[in-house]
Amino acid sequence: MTEMETRTWLGWDRAHVWHPYTQMQLAPEAVGVSRAKGSYLYLADGRRVLDAISSWWLTLHGHCHPRIAEAIANQAASLEQVIFAGFTHQPASQLAKQLVEISPAGLEKVFYSDNGSTAVEVALKMCIQYWKHRGESRRTFLALEHAYHGDTFGAMSVSAESAFTRPFSDHLFHVKRLPFPAPSLEASDAFSPTETQFLSELRAACATNDIAGFIYEPLLLGAGGMLMWRPEILTEALRITQEFEILTIADEVLTGFGRTGSMFASDKVALTPDLMTLSKGLTGGFLPMGVTLTSQKIFDAFLSDDRSRTFFHGHSYTANPISCAAALASLAVFKEEPVWERIKTIETSHDELGPALVERHSLHFRKIGTIAAFEPAMSKGYLGGNALQFSARALAAGLVVRPLGDVIYLLPPYSTTADDLVFAFDVLDSILTTGNR
Repeated sequence: MTEMETRTWLGWDRAHVWHPYTQMQLAPEAVGVSRAKGSYLYLADGRRVLDAISSWWLTLHGHCHPRIAEAIANQAASLEQVIFAGFTHQPASQLAKQLVEISPAGLEKVFYSDNGSTAVEVALKMCIQYWKHRGESRRTFLALEHAYHGDTFGAMSVSAESAFTRPFSDHLFHVKRLPFPAPSLEASDAFSPTETQFLSELRAACATNDIAGFIYEPLLLGAGGMLMWRPEILTEALRITQEFEILTIADEVLTGFGRTGSMFASDKVALTPDLMTLSKGLTGGFLPMGVTLTSQKIFDAFLSDDRSRTFFHGHSYTANPISCAAALASLAVFKEEPVWERIKTIETSHDELGPALVERHSLHFRKIGTIAAFEPAMSKGYLGGNALQFSARALAAGLVVRPLGDVIYLLPPYSTTADDLVFAFDVLDSILTTGNR
């Protein structure tokens, strides 16, 4: 592509495109990306930059992984789309089988949708309708403070009250918010005060007989600031919900497919949720797709000779064959390539490089699996301008990051090497040293 052609399409972007999560009056010109390979993006101006956030937490095995690209091309040449109401196809059936096989025990049915937000909407609607079929009108969901579950209306309702949701507050349904169970800063098996408060409020809420379900991001609240909580606390929470027969939804849109060091974060928890939502890494980051897995109990509650008990929900691109083929290829990469060794390399690099950065710059450090987060002692919130300045300086140095307010994090593709991470930490260290934050 010539320089003139590049300037032309970048001009079209300036003239016509409204970018997500962007104040268009204040934003600089969008960064043009011409191609990608592995852990790197190649910009329109010729630079190569390390994608340290997996292009918004999507890319699993690296950009343009040849196996997934080939699977997409092959599927597109044979069946690109078909109505999924009353029809089916081999990629969707095979993918459902494989997802059930690798998911926590008890999740037996797969409902396809388009993305993470819609996967959450499906789960919420299933919970509400489940109770109606049982002859109960349960109206309240339980959710964590600082949670983020998506940008559609149900997903916004169960997310934290924030700048994202405030303009729509009059249109969101009521949610009982539970305190985030932050662990003690010192290593201890004892429950911290916030963990104890969380469990106490959860039990009290479950006892009211009005709870439709408890939705949570297992072990890691992503957009809330990469906040991490303990498997032991989640296990105890699920014991409480089971005691009161409350439905539970594990939102694994971010945490699924190895991000926390196991296939799913829920694998680290002793008990299984009733529903689980997946997206982002589901297709290896190639194509949009959402999945809601449910227990047999929930599925059976919709079976009836009465058609009004049908789950009336669907999307035009439900179970798109090309997206299914990409997901199957991504799962094949897990089986046939040393993906878990690559994940271990990232974990080890975070362990080796993180503490020095923390000590030099007085940061709070937390990590789980391939995700490392750094936060200054005095955090100034999500809308602070430092995040944009930090991102710009990192990009100028060859690194793509997108801080969550004052929280800097690394969430790289599994193709990222130890040397790549040394470079990433060096860039972070350089920017922090010059006092950008």
